[in-house]
Amino acid sequence: MVPKSMVEQYIVGVAVVIAPLLGFVFLYYNSLVRFLGLSKLKRRASMEFPKENRINKNGSGEDVGTTDIIIVGAGVAGAALAYSLGKDGRQVRVIERDLNPPDRIAGESLMPGGYLKLIELGLEDCVDEIDAQRNQGYILYKDGKNAPISYPLEKFHSHVVGKNFHNNRFVQKLRKKAASLHNVSLEQGTVTSLLEENGTIKGVHYKDKSSQMLTAYASLTVVCDGCFSNLRRSLCNPKVDVPSYFVGFILTNCKLSDQNHGAIILADPSPIVFYPISSTEIRCMVDVPSQNLPSLSNGEMSHYLKTLVAPKVFPETYDSFISAIEKKDNIKVMPNRIMADAPHRTPGALLIGDSLNMRHAITGGGMTVALSDVVLLRDLLRPLHDLSDASVVCKYLQSFYTLRKPMSSTINILASVLHKVFSSSSDPTIEDIQHACIGYLRLGGVFSSGLSAMISGLCPRPLSLAFHLFVLAIYGVGRLLLPFPSPKRLWNGAKLFWVSSNIIFPIIHSEGVRQMFFPLTVPAYYRTPPRNKDLKV
Repeated sequence: MVPKSMVEQYIVGVAVVIAPLLGFVFLYYNSLVRFLGLSKLKRRASMEFPKENRINKNGSGEDVGTTDIIIVGAGVAGAALAYSLGKDGRQVRVIERDLNPPDRIAGESLMPGGYLKLIELGLEDCVDEIDAQRNQGYILYKDGKNAPISYPLEKFHSHVVGKNFHNNRFVQKLRKKAASLHNVSLEQGTVTSLLEENGTIKGVHYKDKSSQMLTAYASLTVVCDGCFSNLRRSLCNPKVDVPSYFVGFILTNCKLSDQNHGAIILADPSPIVFYPISSTEIRCMVDVPSQNLPSLSNGEMSHYLKTLVAPKVFPETYDSFISAIEKKDNIKVMPNRIMADAPHRTPGALLIGDSLNMRHAITGGGMTVALSDVVLLRDLLRPLHDLSDASVVCKYLQSFYTLRKPMSSTINILASVLHKVFSSSSDPTIEDIQHACIGYLRLGGVFSSGLSAMISGLCPRPLSLAFHLFVLAIYGVGRLLLPFPSPKRLWNGAKLFWVSSNIIFPIIHSEGVRQMFFPLTVPAYYRTPPRNKDLKV
Protein backbone atom coordinates (compact mmCIF):
# COMPACT_ATOMS: atom_id res chain seq x y z
CA MET A 1 0.00 0.00 0.00
CA VAL A 2 1.45 3.39 -1.05
CA PRO A 3 1.47 5.91 1.84
CA LYS A 4 -1.09 8.67 1.41
CA SER A 5 1.50 11.41 1.81
CA MET A 6 3.54 9.97 -1.07
CA VAL A 7 0.42 9.76 -3.24
CA GLU A 8 -0.40 13.42 -2.64
CA GLN A 9 3.19 14.45 -3.30
CA TYR A 10 3.10 12.57 -6.59
CA ILE A 11 -0.17 14.21 -7.63
CA VAL A 12 1.18 17.64 -6.80
CA GLY A 13 4.39 16.82 -8.68
CA VAL A 14 2.41 15.94 -11.81
CA ALA A 15 0.43 19.18 -11.53
CA VAL A 16 3.56 21.24 -11.01
CA VAL A 17 5.28 19.68 -14.02
CA ILE A 18 2.35 20.43 -16.34
CA ALA A 19 1.55 23.86 -14.95
CA PRO A 20 4.84 25.87 -15.14
CA LEU A 21 4.58 26.98 -18.76
CA LEU A 22 0.98 28.08 -18.27
CA GLY A 23 1.95 29.72 -15.00
CA PHE A 24 4.77 31.67 -16.66
CA VAL A 25 2.50 32.92 -19.45
CA PHE A 26 -0.26 33.80 -16.96
CA LEU A 27 2.14 35.61 -14.64
CA TYR A 28 3.83 37.61 -17.42
CA TYR A 29 0.57 38.65 -19.05
CA ASN A 30 -1.10 39.41 -15.72
CA SER A 31 1.85 41.57 -14.64
CA LEU A 32 1.72 43.49 -17.92
CA VAL A 33 -2.02 44.12 -17.58
CA ARG A 34 -1.65 45.15 -13.94
CA PHE A 35 1.27 47.50 -14.71
CA LEU A 36 -0.52 49.25 -17.56
CA GLY A 37 -3.78 49.54 -15.59
CA LEU A 38 -2.10 51.02 -12.51
CA SER A 39 -0.07 53.41 -14.65
CA LYS A 40 -3.23 54.73 -16.26
CA LEU A 41 -4.96 55.29 -12.92
CA LYS A 42 -1.92 57.00 -11.40
CA ARG A 43 -1.77 59.44 -14.31
CA ARG A 44 -5.45 60.20 -13.92
CA ALA A 45 -5.35 60.56 -10.14
CA SER A 46 -2.50 63.08 -10.25
CA MET A 47 -4.60 65.75 -11.97
CA GLU A 48 -6.49 68.60 -10.27
CA PHE A 49 -9.83 68.24 -8.55
CA PRO A 50 -12.98 70.13 -9.60
CA LYS A 51 -14.20 73.19 -7.75
CA GLU A 52 -17.06 73.02 -5.26
CA ASN A 53 -20.65 73.78 -6.22
CA ARG A 54 -23.81 74.37 -4.22
CA ILE A 55 -27.39 73.12 -4.48
CA ASN A 56 -30.47 75.31 -4.12
CA LYS A 57 -34.11 74.49 -4.87
CA ASN A 58 -36.92 76.60 -6.28
CA GLY A 59 -40.52 76.32 -5.15
CA SER A 60 -41.23 73.34 -7.40
CA GLY A 61 -38.37 71.32 -5.94
CA GLU A 62 -36.19 71.43 -9.05
CA ASP A 63 -32.49 72.17 -8.95
CA VAL A 64 -31.23 75.71 -9.32
CA GLY A 65 -27.51 75.89 -10.03
CA THR A 66 -25.27 72.91 -10.65
CA THR A 67 -25.23 69.43 -9.18
CA ASP A 68 -22.29 67.46 -10.48
CA ILE A 69 -23.48 63.99 -9.64
CA ILE A 70 -26.68 62.34 -8.44
CA ILE A 71 -26.23 59.03 -6.62
CA VAL A 72 -29.28 56.78 -6.41
CA GLY A 73 -28.99 54.67 -3.27
CA ALA A 74 -27.07 55.16 -0.03
CA GLY A 75 -26.04 51.63 0.76
CA VAL A 76 -22.40 50.62 1.03
CA ALA A 77 -21.53 51.62 -2.54
CA GLY A 78 -23.64 54.78 -2.67
CA ALA A 79 -22.58 56.21 0.69
CA ALA A 80 -18.89 55.42 0.10
CA LEU A 81 -19.01 56.96 -3.37
CA ALA A 82 -20.75 60.08 -2.08
CA TYR A 83 -18.06 60.60 0.54
CA SER A 84 -15.16 60.00 -1.85
CA LEU A 85 -16.54 62.32 -4.54
CA GLY A 86 -17.45 64.92 -1.93
CA LYS A 87 -13.90 64.86 -0.61
CA ASP A 88 -12.73 65.54 -4.17
CA GLY A 89 -14.86 68.69 -4.23
CA ARG A 90 -17.80 67.45 -6.26
CA GLN A 91 -21.31 68.66 -5.52
CA VAL A 92 -23.08 65.38 -4.80
CA ARG A 93 -26.76 64.67 -4.25
CA VAL A 94 -27.73 61.29 -2.79
CA ILE A 95 -31.32 60.05 -2.94
CA GLU A 96 -32.02 57.00 -0.75
CA ARG A 97 -35.35 55.19 -0.46
CA ASP A 98 -35.09 54.68 3.30
CA LEU A 99 -32.55 56.38 5.56
CA ASN A 100 -33.49 54.24 8.55
CA PRO A 101 -31.04 51.46 9.49
CA PRO A 102 -31.50 48.64 6.95
CA ASP A 103 -32.80 45.30 8.19
CA ARG A 104 -31.00 42.65 6.17
CA ILE A 105 -28.86 39.54 6.56
CA ALA A 106 -26.45 40.31 3.72
CA GLY A 107 -23.45 42.62 3.69
CA GLU A 108 -22.04 41.44 7.02
CA SER A 109 -18.59 40.27 5.85
CA LEU A 110 -15.91 42.60 4.55
CA MET A 111 -12.92 40.77 3.09
CA PRO A 112 -9.37 42.04 3.72
CA GLY A 113 -9.25 43.27 0.12
CA GLY A 114 -12.40 45.28 0.79
CA TYR A 115 -10.94 46.69 3.99
CA LEU A 116 -7.90 47.92 2.03
CA LYS A 117 -10.31 49.70 -0.33
CA LEU A 118 -12.01 51.23 2.69
CA ILE A 119 -8.61 52.56 3.81
CA GLU A 120 -8.02 54.03 0.33
CA LEU A 121 -11.30 55.90 0.64
CA GLY A 122 -10.50 57.21 4.12
CA LEU A 123 -13.45 55.31 5.60
CA GLU A 124 -11.67 52.74 7.77
CA ASP A 125 -13.08 54.35 10.94
CA CYS A 126 -16.56 53.23 9.85
CA VAL A 127 -15.83 49.76 11.24
CA ASP A 128 -14.87 51.26 14.61
CA GLU A 129 -17.31 51.27 17.53
CA ILE A 130 -19.78 48.88 15.87
CA ASP A 131 -18.48 45.76 17.66
CA ALA A 132 -16.94 44.47 14.41
CA GLN A 133 -15.20 41.10 14.70
CA ARG A 134 -11.87 40.13 13.16
CA ASN A 135 -12.14 37.58 10.37
CA GLN A 136 -8.99 35.77 9.29
CA GLY A 137 -10.70 33.23 7.05
CA TYR A 138 -12.94 30.17 7.14
CA ILE A 139 -12.57 26.49 7.98
CA LEU A 140 -14.25 23.90 5.74
CA TYR A 141 -15.71 20.82 7.41
CA LYS A 142 -16.77 17.61 5.67
CA ASP A 143 -17.08 14.02 6.86
CA GLY A 144 -14.90 14.56 9.92
CA LYS A 145 -12.15 16.34 7.97
CA ASN A 146 -11.42 20.05 7.89
CA ALA A 147 -9.33 22.41 5.79
CA PRO A 148 -8.52 26.06 6.59
CA ILE A 149 -8.99 28.96 4.20
CA SER A 150 -6.76 31.42 6.04
CA TYR A 151 -6.22 34.80 4.44
CA PRO A 152 -2.52 35.47 3.68
CA LEU A 153 -2.08 38.60 5.81
CA GLU A 154 1.58 38.20 6.80
CA LYS A 155 2.74 41.12 4.64
CA PHE A 156 0.17 43.56 6.01
CA HIS A 157 -0.14 45.55 9.23
CA SER A 158 -2.00 43.80 12.03
CA HIS A 159 -5.13 45.94 11.59
CA VAL A 160 -5.57 44.74 7.97
CA VAL A 161 -7.96 41.83 8.33
CA GLY A 162 -11.47 40.82 7.36
CA LYS A 163 -14.32 42.33 9.36
CA ASN A 164 -17.71 40.89 10.32
CA PHE A 165 -20.45 43.14 11.70
CA HIS A 166 -24.11 44.09 11.66
CA ASN A 167 -24.76 45.55 8.21
CA ASN A 168 -27.04 48.32 9.45
CA ARG A 169 -24.42 49.67 11.87
CA PHE A 170 -21.81 49.83 9.10
CA VAL A 171 -24.15 51.46 6.58
CA GLN A 172 -25.30 54.10 9.05
CA LYS A 173 -21.68 55.01 9.81
CA LEU A 174 -20.97 55.40 6.10
CA ARG A 175 -24.04 57.59 5.65
CA LYS A 176 -23.10 59.76 8.60
CA LYS A 177 -19.61 60.19 7.19
CA ALA A 178 -20.96 61.21 3.77
CA ALA A 179 -23.52 63.62 5.26
CA SER A 180 -20.78 65.34 7.29
CA LEU A 181 -19.46 66.96 4.10
CA HIS A 182 -21.06 70.32 3.28
CA ASN A 183 -21.15 69.60 -0.44
CA VAL A 184 -22.96 66.25 -0.09
CA SER A 185 -26.76 66.36 0.12
CA LEU A 186 -28.36 63.20 1.53
CA GLU A 187 -32.14 63.00 1.29
CA GLN A 188 -34.86 60.38 1.55
CA GLY A 189 -36.86 59.72 -1.57
CA THR A 190 -37.84 57.01 -4.02
CA VAL A 191 -36.45 57.40 -7.53
CA THR A 192 -39.19 56.32 -9.94
CA SER A 193 -37.41 56.83 -13.25
CA LEU A 194 -34.45 58.37 -15.00
CA LEU A 195 -34.93 61.70 -16.78
CA GLU A 196 -33.97 61.14 -20.41
CA GLU A 197 -33.67 63.70 -23.21
CA ASN A 198 -32.56 62.64 -26.70
CA GLY A 199 -30.93 59.47 -25.41
CA THR A 200 -29.02 61.22 -22.61
CA ILE A 201 -29.80 60.91 -18.91
CA LYS A 202 -30.21 64.38 -17.41
CA GLY A 203 -31.27 63.42 -13.89
CA VAL A 204 -34.06 61.58 -12.07
CA HIS A 205 -37.72 61.78 -11.15
CA TYR A 206 -38.40 60.88 -7.53
CA LYS A 207 -40.93 61.04 -4.71
CA ASP A 208 -39.90 62.66 -1.45
CA LYS A 209 -41.06 61.58 2.01
CA SER A 210 -44.38 63.39 1.53
CA SER A 211 -44.96 61.57 -1.80
CA GLN A 212 -44.47 64.78 -3.80
CA MET A 213 -43.06 64.17 -7.26
CA LEU A 214 -39.79 66.05 -7.80
CA THR A 215 -37.11 66.28 -10.46
CA ALA A 216 -33.38 66.50 -9.87
CA TYR A 217 -30.81 67.35 -12.55
CA ALA A 218 -27.13 66.47 -12.74
CA SER A 219 -24.40 66.00 -15.31
CA LEU A 220 -23.92 62.38 -14.23
CA THR A 221 -26.29 59.97 -12.49
CA VAL A 222 -24.76 56.93 -10.75
CA VAL A 223 -27.23 54.17 -10.02
CA CYS A 224 -26.29 51.93 -7.09
CA ASP A 225 -29.66 51.06 -5.58
CA GLY A 226 -28.76 47.45 -4.82
CA CYS A 227 -29.81 43.98 -5.89
CA PHE A 228 -33.49 44.92 -6.20
CA SER A 229 -32.77 47.89 -8.48
CA ASN A 230 -35.78 49.15 -10.41
CA LEU A 231 -33.65 51.32 -12.70
CA ARG A 232 -31.17 48.81 -14.09
CA ARG A 233 -33.43 47.69 -16.96
CA SER A 234 -32.95 51.01 -18.74
CA LEU A 235 -29.15 50.84 -18.32
CA CYS A 236 -28.27 47.17 -18.85
CA ASN A 237 -29.53 43.80 -20.01
CA PRO A 238 -30.22 42.06 -16.69
CA LYS A 239 -30.32 38.27 -16.64
CA VAL A 240 -30.85 37.37 -13.00
CA ASP A 241 -30.54 33.81 -11.75
CA VAL A 242 -31.54 32.71 -8.23
CA PRO A 243 -29.94 29.27 -7.67
CA SER A 244 -30.61 29.24 -3.94
CA TYR A 245 -31.74 31.15 -0.87
CA PHE A 246 -29.88 31.90 2.33
CA VAL A 247 -31.95 31.22 5.44
CA GLY A 248 -30.33 33.34 8.15
CA PHE A 249 -30.72 33.76 11.89
CA ILE A 250 -28.64 34.83 14.87
CA LEU A 251 -27.27 32.46 17.51
CA THR A 252 -26.43 33.63 21.02
CA ASN A 253 -24.80 32.00 24.06
CA CYS A 254 -22.35 29.96 22.04
CA LYS A 255 -18.85 30.21 20.55
CA LEU A 256 -17.12 28.81 17.49
CA SER A 257 -14.03 26.70 18.09
CA ASP A 258 -11.92 29.39 16.37
CA GLN A 259 -13.28 32.88 16.96
CA ASN A 260 -11.06 34.38 14.25
CA HIS A 261 -12.36 32.04 11.57
CA GLY A 262 -15.83 31.41 10.27
CA ALA A 263 -17.00 27.86 9.54
CA ILE A 264 -18.54 26.24 6.46
CA ILE A 265 -20.04 22.78 6.90
CA LEU A 266 -20.48 20.85 3.64
CA ALA A 267 -23.57 18.93 4.70
CA ASP A 268 -26.55 17.22 3.09
CA PRO A 269 -29.05 18.70 2.28
CA SER A 270 -27.62 22.22 2.76
CA PRO A 271 -24.22 23.85 3.26
CA ILE A 272 -24.15 25.74 6.58
CA VAL A 273 -22.12 28.90 7.22
CA PHE A 274 -21.26 30.35 10.66
CA TYR A 275 -19.47 33.62 11.41
CA PRO A 276 -19.52 36.04 14.37
CA ILE A 277 -21.13 39.46 13.75
CA SER A 278 -20.61 40.84 17.26
CA SER A 279 -18.92 39.84 20.49
CA THR A 280 -22.08 37.98 21.58
CA GLU A 281 -23.74 36.89 18.32
CA ILE A 282 -23.04 34.35 15.58
CA ARG A 283 -24.76 34.53 12.23
CA CYS A 284 -25.88 31.22 10.78
CA MET A 285 -26.67 30.96 7.06
CA VAL A 286 -28.22 27.82 5.59
CA ASP A 287 -28.11 27.54 1.81
CA VAL A 288 -31.33 26.07 0.42
CA PRO A 289 -31.88 25.35 -3.30
CA SER A 290 -34.57 27.54 -4.84
CA GLN A 291 -36.68 24.56 -5.93
CA ASN A 292 -36.70 23.13 -2.38
CA LEU A 293 -37.36 26.26 -0.31
CA PRO A 294 -39.78 25.44 2.54
CA SER A 295 -42.48 27.92 3.52
CA LEU A 296 -41.63 30.22 6.41
CA SER A 297 -45.22 31.13 7.27
CA ASN A 298 -46.66 27.65 7.88
CA GLY A 299 -43.79 26.23 9.93
CA GLU A 300 -42.22 24.10 7.19
CA MET A 301 -38.98 26.07 7.42
CA SER A 302 -38.62 25.48 11.17
CA HIS A 303 -39.29 21.77 10.68
CA TYR A 304 -36.71 21.59 7.86
CA LEU A 305 -34.06 23.30 9.98
CA LYS A 306 -34.74 21.21 13.10
CA THR A 307 -34.94 17.80 11.46
CA LEU A 308 -32.53 17.99 8.51
CA VAL A 309 -30.04 20.76 9.29
CA ALA A 310 -29.67 20.82 13.08
CA PRO A 311 -28.18 17.27 13.29
CA LYS A 312 -25.30 18.44 11.05
CA VAL A 313 -24.19 21.46 13.13
CA PHE A 314 -21.44 21.46 15.76
CA PRO A 315 -22.39 19.96 19.14
CA GLU A 316 -21.37 23.20 20.90
CA THR A 317 -23.81 25.19 18.78
CA TYR A 318 -26.72 22.74 18.69
CA ASP A 319 -28.74 24.12 21.63
CA SER A 320 -28.31 27.71 20.47
CA PHE A 321 -29.26 26.63 16.93
CA ILE A 322 -32.55 25.15 18.13
CA SER A 323 -33.28 28.16 20.36
CA ALA A 324 -32.65 30.56 17.46
CA ILE A 325 -35.10 28.67 15.24
CA GLU A 326 -37.79 28.81 17.91
CA LYS A 327 -37.31 32.53 18.55
CA LYS A 328 -40.10 34.57 16.97
CA ASP A 329 -39.22 36.55 13.83
CA ASN A 330 -35.58 35.50 14.06
CA ILE A 331 -35.50 33.65 10.72
CA LYS A 332 -35.00 35.70 7.56
CA VAL A 333 -34.78 34.52 3.97
CA MET A 334 -32.63 36.13 1.28
CA PRO A 335 -32.37 35.19 -2.41
CA ASN A 336 -28.85 34.53 -3.67
CA ARG A 337 -28.92 36.44 -6.94
CA ILE A 338 -26.38 36.04 -9.73
CA MET A 339 -26.16 38.56 -12.56
CA ALA A 340 -23.26 39.21 -14.91
CA ASP A 341 -22.63 42.82 -15.91
CA ALA A 342 -24.09 43.68 -19.32
CA PRO A 343 -24.35 47.49 -19.36
CA HIS A 344 -25.70 49.59 -22.20
CA ARG A 345 -23.72 52.62 -23.28
CA THR A 346 -25.91 55.37 -21.83
CA PRO A 347 -24.64 58.98 -21.81
CA GLY A 348 -25.22 60.65 -18.46
CA ALA A 349 -25.61 57.49 -16.37
CA LEU A 350 -23.54 54.68 -14.87
CA LEU A 351 -24.25 51.51 -12.89
CA ILE A 352 -22.08 50.21 -10.05
CA GLY A 353 -22.29 47.68 -7.23
CA ASP A 354 -25.10 45.13 -7.05
CA SER A 355 -27.20 47.17 -9.47
CA LEU A 356 -24.65 46.24 -12.13
CA ASN A 357 -23.35 42.85 -11.09
CA MET A 358 -24.20 40.23 -8.46
CA ARG A 359 -22.62 36.99 -7.32
CA HIS A 360 -23.56 34.21 -4.89
CA ALA A 361 -23.14 35.35 -1.29
CA ILE A 362 -21.40 32.21 -0.03
CA THR A 363 -17.96 33.87 -0.11
CA GLY A 364 -19.19 37.23 1.21
CA GLY A 365 -17.41 39.17 -1.54
CA GLY A 366 -20.15 41.63 -2.51
CA MET A 367 -18.98 44.62 -0.45
CA THR A 368 -15.38 44.09 -1.56
CA VAL A 369 -16.44 44.33 -5.22
CA ALA A 370 -18.63 47.38 -4.48
CA LEU A 371 -15.84 49.27 -2.69
CA SER A 372 -13.43 48.36 -5.48
CA ASP A 373 -15.91 49.88 -7.95
CA VAL A 374 -16.04 53.05 -5.85
CA VAL A 375 -12.26 53.46 -5.74
CA LEU A 376 -11.98 52.88 -9.47
CA LEU A 377 -14.78 55.30 -10.39
CA ARG A 378 -13.39 57.98 -8.07
CA ASP A 379 -9.98 57.70 -9.74
CA LEU A 380 -11.48 57.81 -13.23
CA LEU A 381 -13.51 60.93 -12.44
CA ARG A 382 -10.72 62.90 -10.76
CA PRO A 383 -9.19 64.34 -13.95
CA LEU A 384 -12.55 65.58 -15.26
CA HIS A 385 -13.18 69.25 -14.51
CA ASP A 386 -16.38 69.33 -16.57
CA LEU A 387 -18.98 66.56 -16.81
CA SER A 388 -21.43 68.51 -18.98
CA ASP A 389 -20.67 66.75 -22.28
CA ALA A 390 -22.37 63.45 -21.48
CA SER A 391 -21.38 61.75 -24.73
CA VAL A 392 -17.64 62.40 -24.29
CA VAL A 393 -17.72 61.48 -20.59
CA CYS A 394 -19.67 58.29 -21.38
CA LYS A 395 -17.12 57.20 -23.97
CA TYR A 396 -14.29 57.77 -21.50
CA LEU A 397 -16.06 55.93 -18.66
CA GLN A 398 -16.52 52.82 -20.79
CA SER A 399 -13.08 51.85 -19.49
CA PHE A 400 -14.66 51.44 -16.04
CA TYR A 401 -16.36 48.20 -17.10
CA THR A 402 -13.08 46.69 -18.26
CA LEU A 403 -10.86 47.98 -15.44
CA ARG A 404 -13.24 46.58 -12.79
CA LYS A 405 -12.93 43.06 -14.18
CA PRO A 406 -9.88 41.83 -12.23
CA MET A 407 -11.60 42.24 -8.86
CA SER A 408 -15.19 41.55 -9.86
CA SER A 409 -14.52 38.53 -12.08
CA THR A 410 -12.14 36.85 -9.64
CA ILE A 411 -14.62 37.08 -6.77
CA ASN A 412 -17.67 36.35 -8.94
CA ILE A 413 -16.21 33.19 -10.48
CA LEU A 414 -14.98 31.84 -7.15
CA ALA A 415 -18.37 32.47 -5.53
CA SER A 416 -20.30 30.68 -8.27
CA VAL A 417 -17.84 27.79 -8.57
CA LEU A 418 -17.62 27.20 -4.82
CA HIS A 419 -21.39 27.32 -4.43
CA LYS A 420 -21.88 24.66 -7.13
CA VAL A 421 -19.12 22.51 -5.65
CA PHE A 422 -20.22 22.92 -2.02
CA SER A 423 -23.91 22.26 -2.67
CA SER A 424 -25.27 18.83 -1.87
CA SER A 425 -25.71 16.60 -4.92
CA SER A 426 -26.68 13.03 -5.71
CA ASP A 427 -23.85 12.96 -8.26
CA PRO A 428 -20.87 11.11 -6.71
CA THR A 429 -18.54 13.17 -8.94
CA ILE A 430 -19.48 16.30 -6.99
CA GLU A 431 -18.49 14.44 -3.83
CA ASP A 432 -15.14 13.67 -5.43
CA ILE A 433 -14.67 17.35 -6.30
CA GLN A 434 -15.50 18.36 -2.72
CA HIS A 435 -12.89 15.94 -1.37
CA ALA A 436 -10.40 17.26 -3.94
CA CYS A 437 -10.99 20.83 -2.70
CA ILE A 438 -10.46 19.76 0.90
CA GLY A 439 -7.28 17.90 -0.02
CA TYR A 440 -5.96 20.78 -2.15
CA LEU A 441 -6.41 23.28 0.67
CA ARG A 442 -4.81 20.90 3.16
CA LEU A 443 -1.64 20.89 1.04
CA GLY A 444 -0.96 24.38 2.40
CA GLY A 445 1.71 26.60 0.90
CA VAL A 446 1.01 28.31 -2.41
CA PHE A 447 -1.99 26.04 -3.05
CA SER A 448 -3.96 27.14 0.00
CA SER A 449 -2.67 30.72 0.18
CA GLY A 450 -3.25 31.28 -3.55
CA LEU A 451 -6.95 30.45 -3.40
CA SER A 452 -7.35 32.25 -0.06
CA ALA A 453 -5.77 35.41 -1.48
CA MET A 454 -8.29 35.46 -4.32
CA ILE A 455 -11.30 34.73 -2.10
CA SER A 456 -10.22 37.56 0.22
CA GLY A 457 -9.83 40.10 -2.60
CA LEU A 458 -6.08 40.44 -1.98
CA CYS A 459 -5.17 38.89 -5.34
CA PRO A 460 -7.75 40.00 -7.92
CA ARG A 461 -6.25 38.20 -10.89
CA PRO A 462 -8.45 36.08 -13.17
CA LEU A 463 -5.42 34.46 -14.81
CA SER A 464 -4.12 33.30 -11.43
CA LEU A 465 -7.58 31.95 -10.67
CA ALA A 466 -7.64 30.00 -13.95
CA PHE A 467 -4.22 28.59 -13.10
CA HIS A 468 -5.35 27.39 -9.66
CA LEU A 469 -8.56 25.86 -11.02
CA PHE A 470 -6.51 23.99 -13.62
CA VAL A 471 -4.07 22.63 -11.03
CA LEU A 472 -6.95 21.74 -8.71
CA ALA A 473 -8.61 19.73 -11.50
CA ILE A 474 -5.35 17.84 -12.15
CA TYR A 475 -5.02 17.17 -8.42
CA GLY A 476 -8.59 15.87 -8.26
CA VAL A 477 -8.07 13.54 -11.22
CA GLY A 478 -4.75 12.35 -9.81
CA ARG A 479 -6.35 11.43 -6.48
CA LEU A 480 -8.76 9.15 -8.32
CA LEU A 481 -6.12 7.52 -10.54
CA LEU A 482 -3.58 6.60 -7.89
CA PRO A 483 -2.14 4.29 -6.71
CA PHE A 484 -2.91 2.51 -10.01
CA PRO A 485 -5.01 3.84 -12.94
CA SER A 486 -7.53 1.03 -13.45
CA PRO A 487 -10.29 1.40 -16.08
CA LYS A 488 -12.83 2.38 -13.41
CA ARG A 489 -10.49 5.02 -11.99
CA LEU A 490 -9.76 6.37 -15.46
CA TRP A 491 -13.49 6.69 -16.06
CA ASN A 492 -14.05 8.43 -12.72
CA GLY A 493 -11.14 10.79 -13.43
CA ALA A 494 -12.56 11.63 -16.85
CA LYS A 495 -15.98 12.31 -15.29
CA LEU A 496 -14.43 14.59 -12.67
CA PHE A 497 -12.64 16.61 -15.34
CA TRP A 498 -15.80 16.77 -17.47
CA VAL A 499 -18.06 17.87 -14.59
CA SER A 500 -15.47 20.41 -13.43
CA SER A 501 -15.27 21.85 -16.93
CA ASN A 502 -19.06 22.08 -17.16
CA ILE A 503 -19.07 24.04 -13.92
CA ILE A 504 -16.16 26.36 -14.63
CA PHE A 505 -16.33 27.26 -18.32
CA PRO A 506 -19.93 28.57 -18.48
CA ILE A 507 -19.22 30.79 -15.45
CA ILE A 508 -16.03 32.14 -17.03
CA HIS A 509 -17.89 32.73 -20.31
CA SER A 510 -20.64 34.70 -18.56
CA GLU A 511 -18.03 37.04 -17.07
CA GLY A 512 -16.54 37.85 -20.49
CA VAL A 513 -13.42 35.99 -21.60
CA ARG A 514 -11.96 38.90 -23.56
CA GLN A 515 -12.35 41.52 -20.84
CA MET A 516 -11.03 39.16 -18.16
CA PHE A 517 -8.08 37.50 -19.82
CA PHE A 518 -7.28 39.82 -22.73
CA PRO A 519 -8.18 43.36 -21.60
CA LEU A 520 -5.35 44.80 -23.69
CA THR A 521 -7.40 43.89 -26.79
CA VAL A 522 -10.43 45.92 -25.61
CA PRO A 523 -10.37 49.47 -27.09
CA ALA A 524 -12.04 50.96 -23.98
CA TYR A 525 -9.05 49.87 -21.90
CA TYR A 526 -6.96 52.62 -23.50
CA ARG A 527 -9.44 55.47 -23.01
CA THR A 528 -7.78 58.59 -21.61
CA PRO A 529 -9.43 61.59 -19.92
CA PRO A 530 -10.95 63.97 -22.50
CA ARG A 531 -9.12 67.23 -23.02
CA ASN A 532 -10.88 70.55 -22.51
CA LYS A 533 -11.30 71.07 -26.25
CA ASP A 534 -13.13 67.72 -26.47
CA LEU A 535 -15.80 69.00 -24.06
CA LYS A 536 -18.60 71.34 -25.00
CA VAL A 537 -18.39 74.73 -23.38
